[in-house]
Amino acid sequence: MKLTFHTFTLGDVSDVEIYAGAAIHEWQNTAHGQWVMENAQDLVWTTLHDPQSFGHKVRILGKLNDPRKVTEYYLKWPEKS
Repeated sequence: MKLTFHTFTLGDVSDVEIYAGAAIHEWQNTAHGQWVMENAQDLVWTTLHDPQSFGHKVRILGKLNDPRKVTEYYLKWPEKS
């Protein structure tokens, strides 16, 4: 099952990859980020222009192939769904 694990916005920055990389690194050091890094497959991050903030929206996506892990994810982080 493909899920969006984390979403955040960046302002109008000159180098999206550098600023997104720093924010992703911070997220990876949280309990949520560590769990995702250990259990998800095919993790990628994407950026989209965000017309509301005149910046960028960054999403971290990946797959959880085991239905038990999907259930565990939604039980641990119901606010992320």
